[in-house]
Amino acid sequence: MALTSPFFPEPPFKHDQTPRTAVLYCNLGTPDEPTPAAVRRYLAEFLSDARVIEIPKLVWLLILHGIILRTRPAQSAAKYASIWTPQGSPLRLWTEKQSKLLQGWLGERGHSVTVRYAMRYGNPSIASQLDALKAEGATRVLILPAYPQYSATSTASVFDAVYAWAARTRRIPELRFVNHYHDHPGYIQALATRIRSHWQHHGQPDKLLMSFHGVPERTLQLGDPYHCECLKTARLLAAELRLSPEQWQHSFQSRLGRAKWLQPYTEPMLRALGKSGVKRVDVVCPGFTSDCLETLEEIAMEGRQAFLTSGGKEFHYIPCLNDDPAWISALCELTQQHLAGWPTQVPLDAQALQDSKQRALVLGAKE
Repeated sequence: MALTSPFFPEPPFKHDQTPRTAVLYCNLGTPDEPTPAAVRRYLAEFLSDARVIEIPKLVWLLILHGIILRTRPAQSAAKYASIWTPQGSPLRLWTEKQSKLLQGWLGERGHSVTVRYAMRYGNPSIASQLDALKAEGATRVLILPAYPQYSATSTASVFDAVYAWAARTRRIPELRFVNHYHDHPGYIQALATRIRSHWQHHGQPDKLLMSFHGVPERTLQLGDPYHCECLKTARLLAAELRLSPEQWQHSFQSRLGRAKWLQPYTEPMLRALGKSGVKRVDVVCPGFTSDCLETLEEIAMEGRQAFLTSGGKEFHYIPCLNDDPAWISALCELTQQHLAGWPTQVPLDAQALQDSKQRALVLGAKE
């Protein structure tokens, strides 16, 4: 009887292999297409995560498969279709671009580091990208979530996926994790630069609303630091912009279900501002580093309608950090700090060999 192993088979270790350092930049995820079938697959994975929905599993599975996955995919698919681009999902496009720019910026600063991106839900998965990095010789991997504020519903779920992969892997690379960077000076300055740039072209609003993704209020009571980190980001950003307390407000969006979530809620806040006589409001979403459904549709479209139909006169959505140079510079600085102590520069002889091989490949392709 053949013996089986719970671990994936691996090729023999090569002792002369040059150790490589890598960064895995992880975002939430997106459906492959703006269709009900694709959205259903995505939501089934996302909403089955116990980190996201903390209620008894059996009860939730009955609700999820009996109600939500029968009605929500078609509604959500229409919303995704409204923000989809010819190249695909905005969130995937920005996340991929950020990872490529990060690798380039690290290279300019003398670091030979491979940077890949992954999605916690959907494609490319965290496990598949870790497999790819290992196949390329990565022996050290920094896990860098795209979430500035830590939450068990998001950041910890990314770590869960890495741990699950490691539990099936025989030769695990060295791993490091970035928990949060909600108060990192570079991140705060990048946000302020983004906002100032918008104001230079369009003038300043009566009120700046900073909208963060919501989570159930119960998570705060159970010790999740997310609420506090969002408020700290908001305070630091307001201070960097030199705003008085009357000039800005924070809120939380994307409420799901009937449970009490972190307040104040974004849409009711926008309606209240419109009714109170505020003529212009600008909305920025500091917790999102890439534009996505929650920013482009929920805020830029639905939020706009809520404000304008409630008496407001002018609504501006300020795009996420996306590929802003100030943000990529901050991301590079953050990554360098967490790579400290790991050798990230290829020895000259190894680099020369690598360049020689690359030239040979190019010449071979031309012949």
